[in-house]
Amino acid sequence: MHETKGLLDKIKHHDKLSITVNEDCRIYLPEDVLQKLLQPHKLAFYYFVFMDQGSATYTVDLEDIAVSDGQMVFGLPNQVFINSPHNTSNHYSHLGFDESTLALLPRSYPFLVNPLQLNRITFDPDAQQRVKGVFANLFQLLHSSGKPRNSEIILAHLNVLLTEFNSAYFEQSAPETVANPKLSKYVAFKLAVESHLTEQHDVHTIAEKLAMTTSSLYGVVKEFSGVSPKEWITNRLMLEAQRKLQYESLSVKELAYELGFNDPDYFSRLFKKSTGKSVSAFLADLRDLSSQ
Repeated sequence: MHETKGLLDKIKHHDKLSITVNEDCRIYLPEDVLQKLLQPHKLAFYYFVFMDQGSATYTVDLEDIAVSDGQMVFGLPNQVFINSPHNTSNHYSHLGFDESTLALLPRSYPFLVNPLQLNRITFDPDAQQRVKGVFANLFQLLHSSGKPRNSEIILAHLNVLLTEFNSAYFEQSAPETVANPKLSKYVAFKLAVESHLTEQHDVHTIAEKLAMTTSSLYGVVKEFSGVSPKEWITNRLMLEAQRKLQYESLSVKELAYELGFNDPDYFSRLFKKSTGKSVSAFLADLRDLSSQ
């Protein structure tokens, strides 16, 4: 699996902002960068593909995600992403930016921690046209020759774009959650886990950090994910284990220690309980798939 740390610096289109925008692959990418992006790679930045016309299938964290007219697939830092091969009949836009650029924007966007565990967004016809227009403006701002690339204007357009993404993300699946104050607590829980994923979180400690009781945290996480906080953390760790097994060569002991487990045998039992397969069976299935 390719790492993408530092890759954005090679393809960014602004001297001060770490941001890249491309339309229908019109902007040339260095061959080494292109090869990394066409292979499984672990994202070190936020990445979006908006399909205006056409269809394609991408893979995010082992899940195939098909998108067509008016839909978008996105990947977040630390997710494993596989691009679809370029199709000249498709019309789509790509956007990438890092945390430093995100920090310059005037608000937060809860969808960026993916609380509903979706990596596809569907836009209604009006929103599709607005998003298409903002992408076109950003592309022009970043690629017009002979004109200064005004950071404030670019950030203003990026803010509009992410606001559209955020709105459509929640409206497409659970409109009632948009104004639900519990959502911010669920987002904060996910952030707390993601920020220190391999530290074997104690649910009580997380609840204290979020100024919640353990029972109230349980209720919030259960409402939005369908599982308990402990189960959510375990599932997240097992997803990370599957990522690493698919894209890295690690022994069970090495994998367990990387994920913060002191007991490799306990990790192995947990993996089998979570996935239905032993680590060795999971690896065997991967080898069978790769040989087809």
